[in-house]
Amino acid sequence: MRILMSMALLACLASLPAAARPVTYKLDPNHTQVRVVWNHFGFSNPDANFTHITGTLVYDAAHPAKSSVRVNIPLSGLDAHVAKLTEHLEGPAFFDAAKFPVARFVSKRVVADGKDRLTVHGELSVHGVTRPVTLRVRVNKVGMQPMWKAPAAGFDATTTLKRTDFGVGAYVPMVSNEVHVHITVEAIEASAYARMMKAMQGK
Repeated sequence: MRILMSMALLACLASLPAAARPVTYKLDPNHTQVRVVWNHFGFSNPDANFTHITGTLVYDAAHPAKSSVRVNIPLSGLDAHVAKLTEHLEGPAFFDAAKFPVARFVSKRVVADGKDRLTVHGELSVHGVTRPVTLRVRVNKVGMQPMWKAPAAGFDATTTLKRTDFGVGAYVPMVSNEVHVHITVEAIEASAYARMMKAMQGK
């Protein structure tokens, strides 16, 4: 009888779903982008994109507090859609990309904030200045990415920054101090990403 009970218990345990664990992902630079929007003299709201973004993301759906993210944003990926404006933003009056070529975000704490919602507290380094930043995050999807045929995770995040906090205050207040930031991220499970990169380099 004890053997039968033990076998029944093992069968029940085996039928339970495996506990969720933290998964490490690599950001897919082709589908990860930062968009910033500001106000120009009250007349218009131009935007610029940052691409070629890389980083590592750890996500634990069951225990979001175990999640983390580290992101590198190269200023070489800045595109303001007008060549002269892009050049101006890269210059010493704004980002001074020659001196500070990479912006970085490192999370310090992740908090669950409702279904598929997270609050990510971290530090952003831009223009040689590091400041605390809070991101409001929506979990878009976690599952198999059909093109990569690998586990993937996608997120959107928003925040608002003050340029003067990072020493990028040219033309304030005529050009708005506040910059609205929208981030979209697609990340591929790290080992699958490494295999794909290796295969692409071998071609």
